[in-house]
Amino acid sequence: MERQGGFRDRVDSMLEEFLAERESFYLGTASADGRPYIQHRGGPRGFLKVLDERTLAFADYGGNKQYISLGNLSENDRAFLFLMDYPNRTRIKIWGRAEAVEDDPALLARVADPGYRDGKPERAIVFHLEAWDVNCQQHIQPRYTAEELEPALEGLRTEIAELRAENARLRALLPEAQPLAG
Repeated sequence: MERQGGFRDRVDSMLEEFLAERESFYLGTASADGRPYIQHRGGPRGFLKVLDERTLAFADYGGNKQYISLGNLSENDRAFLFLMDYPNRTRIKIWGRAEAVEDDPALLARVADPGYRDGKPERAIVFHLEAWDVNCQQHIQPRYTAEELEPALEGLRTEIAELRAENARLRALLPEAQPLAG
């Protein structure tokens, strides 16, 4: 990492493109006394929005009503995002500070996804980026969603159908089976 000049502190085109493809990430927070907590966040592809080169945000919809991350952020704004791209064996770590914003209609509209959960978030979580890094690929096992596998599966389904049809045509050319002499 240090040979590459250290951590990056601004969103560049690579990070922006990476974020636009994510459907989930992990949000790490800690209480005032340092007790860590990690929470999975999911939504439509690209729901973690780039507001500017140092600011990310996402819509926060009602969930399990535990409010652990929100409680942590209310007393300790340090936060961490961990994002995985399993098919491409890429992970990105983002350090910064986060805040919950409930009273900014323009921001809420900007981060809302109209087709997702009625498009009305309870709040926005705004993440002020301090540093980010791409981790090595070592030990990342590729995983694929059903959507990502569908093109390959469709090709296999087509091939199977063609082979079955060919098999039926070839069987039709064979003479009737004769009983074996015993």
